[in-house]
Amino acid sequence: MTTDIYPSMTVADNEQKERPVEKMQLGKQVKAIRKQNNLTLEEAGKLTGLARSTLSKIENEQISPTFAVMQKLAAGLNIDIPQLFTKPEKAQATGRRDITKSGQGVPHLTPTYEHELLSTQLSQKKMMPYRSRVHARSFDDYGDWVRHEGEEFLLVIEGEVELYTEFYEPTKLGVGDSAYYDAMMGHCLISTSKEDALILWVTTS
Repeated sequence: MTTDIYPSMTVADNEQKERPVEKMQLGKQVKAIRKQNNLTLEEAGKLTGLARSTLSKIENEQISPTFAVMQKLAAGLNIDIPQLFTKPEKAQATGRRDITKSGQGVPHLTPTYEHELLSTQLSQKKMMPYRSRVHARSFDDYGDWVRHEGEEFLLVIEGEVELYTEFYEPTKLGVGDSAYYDAMMGHCLISTSKEDALILWVTTS
């Protein structure tokens, strides 16, 4: 069996009949992204470091951008390179909604935190929001780093905390301060105020 490292622009259906695949028009995608951001060719050129004429030729499929040029486009338009090849899906509301009244979250107690899980009626969420009372007062209260999949955002609501992360020095945070970090990186949180701190946490799946 051989692998086609340059796949042809055809696919076979269930009856093994070949049919053409629609050619991705990168230029139209670039133009659509530029217009979505309300940018003129001149403005997009300044952001990407490309000449207006070059951008115009790309959008009109007159030239094919090199990888280096695609990197400039992605950086200047604040997108990831794959977005240049992926047609944006039509926005569609799902109607999902969940309301948690104050104090009516689902409690979950651990040796270091007193969690109140929020929006628990929704399944397959992309985010898990919860309030937490931080009981831990020392890194030793954990025994080891906490780590899990996803990314995490925290906002201090009451009190003061110290955030420990595996690759950074400990950071003190007060009311209104926030942090966003890779949850696979070892991390833990301790209260440093007289009363146990209260935190709003949002973890992505």
